[in-house]
Amino acid sequence: MKIQESAENYLEAILMIREEKGSVRSIDVAHHLEFSKPSVSRAMSLLRENGYIQMDKDGLLTLTEAGYAIASRIYERHQLLTQWLTTLGVSPDVAASDACRLEHDLSDETFQKLKDHISNAARPSEA
Repeated sequence: MKIQESAENYLEAILMIREEKGSVRSIDVAHHLEFSKPSVSRAMSLLRENGYIQMDKDGLLTLTEAGYAIASRIYERHQLLTQWLTTLGVSPDVAASDACRLEHDLSDETFQKLKDHISNAARPSEA
């Protein structure tokens, strides 16, 4: 299922914050993405309605299976692209920023081929 880039960014942010802090609230997402609390609250409401996240009575956010699948896919792309661009000599800040734009637009086929290429290039050659 294709979802909007902004939804992918929110889901990825939830995953990243959870890995860093262990728990996630809307305010954490707002700080992470540097968005206003009302904007994030609206987005969280839409993500909940579409079955990508759940919010408990204490306001803690968790990804559903569908939300986690999307978030982990985007996060993997982000990490690999950032690492690759940095290896090419791009500064870490620019690499992370560019990876954030690229991660949403690559087809699954292109990403897999790029992933294979990077993996093969990282292996020491046999002489």
